[in-house]
Amino acid sequence: MTFELSGAHPARHHRVLVAETADGEVVGTAQTGIAHDSPRPGQGYVNAYVDPARRGLGAGRLLLGAAEEHLAARSAVDSYAWVLDEPAHRAFAERNGYRPGRSAHFLRLDLTAAALPALPQALPEGVELRPATAFAADPRPLFEIDSESTADEPGDVQADLDDYEDWLTHTWHNPSLDKELTTVALVDGRAVAFSAARTDGATRYGSAMTGTLRAFRGRGLAKLAKNTSLHRARAAGYTEAFTGNDSGNDPMLAINRWFGYEICATETHYTRELGTQWPSN
Repeated sequence: MTFELSGAHPARHHRVLVAETADGEVVGTAQTGIAHDSPRPGQGYVNAYVDPARRGLGAGRLLLGAAEEHLAARSAVDSYAWVLDEPAHRAFAERNGYRPGRSAHFLRLDLTAAALPALPQALPEGVELRPATAFAADPRPLFEIDSESTADEPGDVQADLDDYEDWLTHTWHNPSLDKELTTVALVDGRAVAFSAARTDGATRYGSAMTGTLRAFRGRGLAKLAKNTSLHRARAAGYTEAFTGNDSGNDPMLAINRWFGYEICATETHYTRELGTQWPSN
């Protein structure tokens, strides 16, 4: 949270809002800002959370209203929110004028119990695997893979990664990025696929992005990089692996089922057009 706030791109206008009672008890929070890397301008986001034990006080609606004011003041035209696929959460979003769009799954893999697919005894000709630390002097090849993969990722709000310096600041230098476990596949010496890993430094491993340059897709290189990363994560003592996929991203969902991941939660992207009147209920 500290890194995200202190290092946020100025055009993102990222803010964290807090709701508290009169006696100072924090009962909710919201993160809001502008999707500045979207090719379509004016796309805002707000994700609000209220302590389940303190619902019914109006904190969620106050947070949502304050976040939308922040977005409208910065020329946002739409407000997007990720909403857990639970009746109470969906009902709150719809009462406040939000309408559902695409959904996404969170998936979990128990590294202590899963039988990971075996690693190949030999790599295909011309293919080699390296950790991201091998690119410490020049990570631009990984930026290029990330940029192409992100552009092709399904979702309601698209993103264009075209600012290398911003990528260095917010992705490459993110303290949660584990460059030893992040695994890169090279073909004839060129980096063409990777599986980026973020960890808590203790037990939890998360896949940040797995992707391949368009010209090299269909060869199983991203799967190979991710499998290698997962094996190395388990050997390093990580016990849980998490990832997320758009529910329409069938190729990645199939890959993750092959690894043994199971869906542990689902959320839906809701949106409201700013400038329209709030519902009265």
